[in-house]
Amino acid sequence: MTSTPQVRADTAPEPSDNASSSGLTGSMTTFDIVFTVLAFNAPLSVFAGYLTVIIGYTNGLGAPLTFLAAGLVVLVFAVGFTAMSRHLPNPGAFYAYVTAGLGRPLGLGAAFLALISYVFLYVSSFIYGASAMGGVVQDIFHGPTLNWWIYNLILIAVVGVLGFFRITLSARILTVAMCLEVVVIVIYNAIVFAKGGSEGFTAAPLQLHYILGGSIGLAVLFCIGMFSGFEATAIFREEARDPERTVPRATYIVIAVVAILYSVTTFAIIVGIGPSTVVDATAADPVGSVMASINHYLGSVFLDIARVLLCTSIFAAVLAMHNIIARYLFSMGRDHVFPRKLAKVHDTHGSPHIASAATSGIAIVFLIGVLVIGADGNALYAKLAGIALYALIILLLLTSISIPLYFRKHPSHGVSQWKTNVAPLAAGIGFAIALVLATKNAAFLVGGSQTAADILIAVFIAALLLGVGYALLLRKRQPRTYARIGRQDIV
Repeated sequence: MTSTPQVRADTAPEPSDNASSSGLTGSMTTFDIVFTVLAFNAPLSVFAGYLTVIIGYTNGLGAPLTFLAAGLVVLVFAVGFTAMSRHLPNPGAFYAYVTAGLGRPLGLGAAFLALISYVFLYVSSFIYGASAMGGVVQDIFHGPTLNWWIYNLILIAVVGVLGFFRITLSARILTVAMCLEVVVIVIYNAIVFAKGGSEGFTAAPLQLHYILGGSIGLAVLFCIGMFSGFEATAIFREEARDPERTVPRATYIVIAVVAILYSVTTFAIIVGIGPSTVVDATAADPVGSVMASINHYLGSVFLDIARVLLCTSIFAAVLAMHNIIARYLFSMGRDHVFPRKLAKVHDTHGSPHIASAATSGIAIVFLIGVLVIGADGNALYAKLAGIALYALIILLLLTSISIPLYFRKHPSHGVSQWKTNVAPLAAGIGFAIALVLATKNAAFLVGGSQTAADILIAVFIAALLLGVGYALLLRKRQPRTYARIGRQDIV
């Protein structure tokens, strides 16, 4: 068991300066956090680009129940996760939780790993969003043909401005965007089920042999990945109205909504395209097949609306990612691991405005890099978005191990064995299996290139080891800063 080191009086953390003493404040409700996290998940983007991949390339007609099974694994994990959130006042999510359970070195390693995976999703999503916007402007609104990087800059600017203001403004925008996304998906599902599909209603997705057929391991892996972002509920702890209740509620609601929405929607896609052809159709053209289905059941006007809302979906996802990354940078600046200026809070808006500006800066640097090397933006998005799942599985596994270790250090909390040991370890076994599957199928995650997969996995491992090494260096040379990692002094 990793124990928290005792810090001598002469090396105790120094009084906090103004840049780091002021925490974030806000009045986010349960549903503010739910919609912010669901926006990160980008349901309409998942509907258009990932659900069909799961049907076509993994276990076909078994996808709906596989989503429910993956949701059960994540839900079991959430039992310990939310129990820990009630007793751990730190808002750093993976960073704080792994630090509390496995110690500062691994905690900082987890922070580096989480940060780089979020950044991968963030910067690549700008490119995806720019491409989608360009298509909508030209095809639907008959606007001018502009270079994709112009749309990219516009997205970075708008997201950066919103990130400057109080989080509740972003939450309102994300709520509207999320409602529109979900409405589109629900209408599609309802019309398909009402009309009975192209071959009539089928109960095939409810049959066990379909669930266990095909590439069940890859299916579970992808389905777990579609829950990405649910852990971010804890990142907004300081800005929540009643964090002890708000964070656990938001976590459970997000998991339930994702599991039910995606399970029902994959069922609708199967019925809509037809059980005899859906696997081949979605494998041949994942995006085109679902867009053709929307056009068939709802018409070309609704298809245009869906394409426009796909752009707002990507925008909402990028805005949510921006806020999450900014708060990671804020937390690490507040702990003095990164420059302390990142921990400054705006006097009027209560936002981490310096960390937000730095997040926008990362996106601009990445854009310049892509332009300089002449990389294919869409191909890059697919690789970075796919491999980010690998980092998520590692972080979930580390957190599952951290939860029982944390409660063993704090028996006075009086939490049940189910929440402190049984549920986290059961989930941990599931994530360990998923990590093995992710390693075996890494090439598939990045579009078929084993070389690209090896390079990106090496980047993740290097990020984890860099964080561990940096923490050990701080312990030796800057013990006061080391003692601040994860703000364990306030636990």
